Amino acid sequence: MAMSDIAAGLHATRARVVAACAAAGREPSSVSLVAVSKMHPAECVREAYALGQRAFGENYVQELVSKAAELSDLPDIQWHLIGHLQRNKVKDVARLNVVIETVDSERLARALAERAALEKKNIDVFIQVNVAGELQKSGCAPTELDAIVKSVRAQSSLRLVGLMTVPPAEDPEGARPHFRALREHAARVGLSALSMGMSADLEVAIAEGATSVRVGTAIFGRRV
Repeated sequence: MAMSDIAAGLHATRARVVAACAAAGREPSSVSLVAVSKMHPAECVREAYALGQRAFGENYVQELVSKAAELSDLPDIQWHLIGHLQRNKVKDVARLNVVIETVDSERLARALAERAALEKKNIDVFIQVNVAGELQKSGCAPTELDAIVKSVRAQSSLRLVGLMTVPPAEDPEGARPHFRALREHAARVGLSALSMGMSADLEVAIAEGATSVRVGTAIFGRRV
């Protein structure tokens, strides 16, 4: 994808966020944009960075580690791991400045906290909730949420930021009840940050309270 296309995609996505916030009676500053750069080369990230984008999401630990090293000259870049994290990969991400959006078990929370303590780091985390109960997707069941919240909050090297979800691949309106459910779960456990909404449904997510949207295709184009 040509860099001029990335600029157009980023501009259009930012405009969509502003319009969605206006429709929901919210300030645009209340929603952050995570540009999902998975499967796109580091040069694409660098171009988006030059256009003012700072938060980038990666699905795979190996790709995240590689890009973080290649782009280490960008001082205020912020990485988000938005894919499943296996416990044996914790050591690879704990040394980075990364937000982990996919904590989904007490065991993972403890493993991440232990490694973060060894690295003398404090890591921001989201708990991923599989609101729709899809067998093929990661995330804790809503019935497990309270115990994981308690576990994360007990770890001095972790800071619980909010909740994250990936709804079923439906039309945007079909995602609305799942976004609403995540917001209700967050309120129940005393959290306000909600990572939800992607290229196809960010408007609905913002209407339902998203504070962070994760957008890849609309910015970088389809993955190769």
